[in-house]
Amino acid sequence: MRVTEINIYPVKSLGGVTVDTAAVEPWGLAGDRRWAVTAEDGQVHTARDLHAMLGMTATPAAAGAITLAAPGLAPIEVSPPVGGPRRPARFDRLDVAVGADEAADRWMSRALGTPARLVWLEDPRRRPVGPSHGGRPGDTMVLQDDGPLLLTSLASLRSLDDWIAQDAVERGEEPPAALPMHRFRPNVVVDGGEPFAEDSWTRVRIGEVGYRFAEHCDRCVLTTIDTRTLTPGSEPVRTLSRHRKWDGRVFFGVRLIPEGPGEVRLGDQVTPLP
Repeated sequence: MRVTEINIYPVKSLGGVTVDTAAVEPWGLAGDRRWAVTAEDGQVHTARDLHAMLGMTATPAAAGAITLAAPGLAPIEVSPPVGGPRRPARFDRLDVAVGADEAADRWMSRALGTPARLVWLEDPRRRPVGPSHGGRPGDTMVLQDDGPLLLTSLASLRSLDDWIAQDAVERGEEPPAALPMHRFRPNVVVDGGEPFAEDSWTRVRIGEVGYRFAEHCDRCVLTTIDTRTLTPGSEPVRTLSRHRKWDGRVFFGVRLIPEGPGEVRLGDQVTPLP
């Protein structure tokens, strides 16, 4: 089993970048989801409600800055607002973050068509991983939903695509095109081994870094939005509900917690550990 793709999403719910190598930090891949978009009251904006976010991109720039791009707007570079104002940010286990400057807020509000603020988590040690999501004392994360790193498997996606096609035939429908992996927004994609082998991991080594299994990743309606057309559909949640549902939720991929710093690279070997 080998690493076939590495993705970093600097801003939660925006498109990110695919890279050949990434630094691994205790709270996830360096540069991943340190930023988020909120309403003025701190409520977090996500692509679940504002589909346009999936048509925007955030690209890492020098010195921790990011470049934001959206259809119809000139790109803007935003630097980390070190020492900036504290703004409400209504995340689980986090209530404030540092606000970007007014120019970034105006740009984001224009891009989304609604009042919006760009916020940055200045210290990743401030947000613990919740115990209900596999966190232990000292485990931290940034602005991801529930865990530091999300891993998915191409073998598992091929199995899911087969189920989707089979279920479509049973309904008398034309089988749809295979799902792109980016619907699931993983940090690390691997290939090799059996479908859903990752379900049984307790620990795994990827290249030079060990990781602890935190939890299976439950999937929401975000995965049903076509990132090209920004329109929602029924897959993969409909088929996952038939084949991968327990405790009232549907699952694809696993969340991992790094056991130490290092790097992850394309082609790294993936080895389950006891």
